[in-house]
Amino acid sequence: MAEAATPLKPGASPVPQAPVVEEPVSKVGQLSQLTLMRLRYGRNKLAMFGLVGLITMYILVFLGGFIGPNDYTLQNGDYIFGPPSKFALSGSDGTPGLYMYSLITELDQNSFKFVFKFDETQKIPIKFFAKGDPYVLFGFINTDVHLVGVDLPQRIYFAGSDSIGRDIFTRTLIGGQISMTVGLLGVTMSLFLGSILGTASGYWMGVADDIIQRAIEVIMAFPTIPLWAALAAALPPISGDFTALHRYFLITVVLSFVGWTGLARQLRAKVMAYRTADFCQAAVAAGATDSRIIFVHMLPNAASHIIVSAALAIPGMILGETALSFLGLGILPPMVSWGALLRDSQQVSVILQAPWILLPGAAVVITVLFFSLVGDGLRDAVDPYSI
Repeated sequence: MAEAATPLKPGASPVPQAPVVEEPVSKVGQLSQLTLMRLRYGRNKLAMFGLVGLITMYILVFLGGFIGPNDYTLQNGDYIFGPPSKFALSGSDGTPGLYMYSLITELDQNSFKFVFKFDETQKIPIKFFAKGDPYVLFGFINTDVHLVGVDLPQRIYFAGSDSIGRDIFTRTLIGGQISMTVGLLGVTMSLFLGSILGTASGYWMGVADDIIQRAIEVIMAFPTIPLWAALAAALPPISGDFTALHRYFLITVVLSFVGWTGLARQLRAKVMAYRTADFCQAAVAAGATDSRIIFVHMLPNAASHIIVSAALAIPGMILGETALSFLGLGILPPMVSWGALLRDSQQVSVILQAPWILLPGAAVVITVLFFSLVGDGLRDAVDPYSI
């Protein structure tokens, strides 16, 4: 029994008691799995850098017609392999602002090549939201307003021009619309095939498992790039019935034909482990159908693994499309992609003369790096309880 409180003597002051400190109640156990994953991902600085970089890249490429100062198909015969424009922060009279030096093009009579010189005494003011070449924004908005521009006949070239005088900077932005979406579409198709075949192989096993696994082994036995090249070469040439847009969608099919095998094998192992888990055995005992067990119990538990696999597979799809287009077997004119733009860089002499044509290659490297950082961050975030 608790001891009775000792009564105070008359005139004695009460003994001060220590204040009761309430310990804060942790809310970690009340957080959902998705919230824990988001918090774990947010603590990864490199993963957040990759995510912000990817969002920025997608905004830039899909606003390419607006950001680019020229039409990506415009050919300037007087500016073949022209250098990037030269800029100044003050006018000829000292007025602050953004200006461009006037360009003078001359033909070298000895080498029969154009020589470009900047007239630093003549500065052209650069206008914002200027009217220029017409283009279609987001595929349905017809406009001619560009972020920056100058009065004709002068033109801005932020990254120089190619072998027929087209703006490399604008073409890189427009080409990113193809290269950065073909990976998403290809991975989506690979996820569809890999999820269905991998789950069927691991759940039913037996003959179905043997057939699917032997097919995967045959596909994985071929080198990836030659197999892609052979499939792409078998596509019909562009004609009145088979357009460049049709070829774009068939290229995504070619890329996804090989990409599904790795995910299918990983999901097969996951599903085989889930078959003996308590929640699947309880569903079987409750009389659940195979489709309910697969789509309600198995695939949701493997969703985090599928997302990580997709994020890590997109860079491979982008590099695959770039390689095919670089070899002339992928995207064909009038559509452009980063691989198609890199065809001009196949000769070392061209690179030495105009190194700015490697800008699409830099875009490929940066995009693949961003996707890799995001994929690594997701891989760590899907297991928020790990140390």
